[in-house]
Amino acid sequence: MRNKGFDAFSGLDPLNELIHSLRRLPGVGPKSAQRLAFHLLQHDRDGALALGESLLKAVKEIQHCSRCNNFCHSDLCSICSDSKRKASLVCVVETPADLSAIEATQTYNGYYYVLMGRASPLDGAHPDSLDWPKLSKRLSDTEVLECILATNFTNEGEATAVFLTERIRRLGVKVSRLARGVPIGGELEYTDPTTVARALLDRRQVGGDID
Repeated sequence: MRNKGFDAFSGLDPLNELIHSLRRLPGVGPKSAQRLAFHLLQHDRDGALALGESLLKAVKEIQHCSRCNNFCHSDLCSICSDSKRKASLVCVVETPADLSAIEATQTYNGYYYVLMGRASPLDGAHPDSLDWPKLSKRLSDTEVLECILATNFTNEGEATAVFLTERIRRLGVKVSRLARGVPIGGELEYTDPTTVARALLDRRQVGGDID
């Protein structure tokens, strides 16, 4: 059954294009996309123009940090450029949102590596699709002594952690995992900073001692 709300505007191609574009956002369905489009056009056209310009600028200028793979607008992000952080610690996260969740705790002062994904065979993302060579190169830095696996406590996050653990240990780097303060099935992005901080501080070593 076709949506009558959309049929009423079937002749307005730019409007339909805007609505369908907004539906690309996570959690935004047809009705929400329609509501957002109407709001921008009716009440905030200046905001709509600013949003469009910001998106265009971000797509053109935002790239990946050459060291940690996070989003940035230069070769190195602000975190990797901070020489006051602990060079011996590298925290591996799935997404930039997870990095932000850990930074919000204000308890971690090491560096990061952002996977930009996770192992999810059901979605066609096998462990080998993770850019292990790039992470391996980052962890091969002689100053790195511990790698904290801060992947989410979902099935995919656990599979990613298992895949990475043995490979990282072969580099002679200690591997630790966030404590279970983060609930099973939970994602860092949606977990409160206090819980993330406790999980970070109570992290446990994975795989035993390094020989």
